Amino acid sequence: MILAIDTATRNVSLALHDGHEVIAEMTWRTANHHTVELTPALSDMLRYSGVTPADLTALAVTLGPGSYTGLRIGMSLAKGIALAASPPLPLVGIPTLDVVAAAQPHEAERLVAVAQAGRRRINAGLYEWGEAGWQSTGEPFITTWEKLLDRLETTTQVAGEIDAAGAELLAAVPNRVIVASPAQNVRRAGYLAELALRRLQAGAPADAAAIAPVYLS
Repeated sequence: MILAIDTATRNVSLALHDGHEVIAEMTWRTANHHTVELTPALSDMLRYSGVTPADLTALAVTLGPGSYTGLRIGMSLAKGIALAASPPLPLVGIPTLDVVAAAQPHEAERLVAVAQAGRRRINAGLYEWGEAGWQSTGEPFITTWEKLLDRLETTTQVAGEIDAAGAELLAAVPNRVIVASPAQNVRRAGYLAELALRRLQAGAPADAAAIAPVYLS
C-alpha cells in the first residue's frame, strides 16, 4: 500500500494505492492552511478506508517546484512516516509537474504543465509525447503567462493551475493552444502514487533520508 502526499501548492491531495487501484483519494484547495489541515485529513482518509500506518509499504511525495512552506510540510510528513517505520519505508520523490502531465491525454505533440508560483508568475515544464507517454524535455522554470505564450510556436496542450489571467490569455490564441478541462487541471495524488509505483518497480532509489525538495527562484 502506497501513500501519496502532494502539498506543493495550495492544491493539496492525498491518495492510497494498493498496486491495483486507488482505494482512497482526497483533494482540496487550501487557503495556505497546510499545517492544520493535512494531518487530520490523512487521519480521516486512513480511517474511512480501513488502512493503518502498519499497512503502508511505501510513500510518494511531490518534490517541487512549489511553495517553500507547502513542499516543506508535505515532505516532513512523508519523511516522518517513512523513517518511523522499522525498517524505514521507501519514499519516492516525483516532480510536481510530472503529476500534472500524467493526467493529460495525447492531443498534441507538446505539453506545458504549470503550477502557480505567486506574484503573477507560474512554474512551467515542457513535455513531449513518446512511447511511454509524456516525457519532460528539460528543467522546470519560472515565467509569466505572457512570456510562456511567446514560446509556443506550434499547437501545444496547456494544463495545471490555470488562473483567471492565464485562462483569458490562452483563450485569445485558440489556434496555438489546447487547454485542459477543469477536471484535468486538478493535480491528483492518485497519479502521483502511480508514478511512484512505476519508479519502485523499475528499481529506482527511494531513500527517505536522501529526498530533498526542489525550489525555483
